[in-house]
Amino acid sequence: MTGDESRRNFMRAVTVGGTSAVLAGAASADAADRKRGRRVIAGSPYPTFSRAVALDNVVFVAGVVGQKSGTRELASTEFEPQCRQAMKNLKASVEAAGSTMGKVLKCNCFLTDVTDFAMFNKIYAGFFPSDPPARSTVVVKELVVPDAKLEIDCVTCLR
Repeated sequence: MTGDESRRNFMRAVTVGGTSAVLAGAASADAADRKRGRRVIAGSPYPTFSRAVALDNVVFVAGVVGQKSGTRELASTEFEPQCRQAMKNLKASVEAAGSTMGKVLKCNCFLTDVTDFAMFNKIYAGFFPSDPPARSTVVVKELVVPDAKLEIDCVTCLR
């Protein structure tokens, strides 16, 4: 596989702000992608993006917030319950893809209030008790889901 083919394979599934976007030209490559091992992980409460997309050994998990499982209702208006639920949702998506939290390679975390950072670290550490993945954490003005206080996405592997 050439470098250009490898980059195209990587760029077919991109997670941006919690929304999985399929880049132009990917539709015509769907059959080839399935043949190479591309699959969509079902279970998103939104019709505009996939819960996760796997290609070969890599899984791109879309952003999750603290919504109760299978609903669009937030677990609470408070940060701590939202964070715990978001981490449970992330774990459920990772496992639905056939991976485990121990195989997560990278997390992108978005908080709406920097004062929640210490609580976030405490809860996050409970889900990654040893050898945590690489992580970026940024504070944003707001998230797409109204009243959501955080969003987390990740990249994981299957083997």
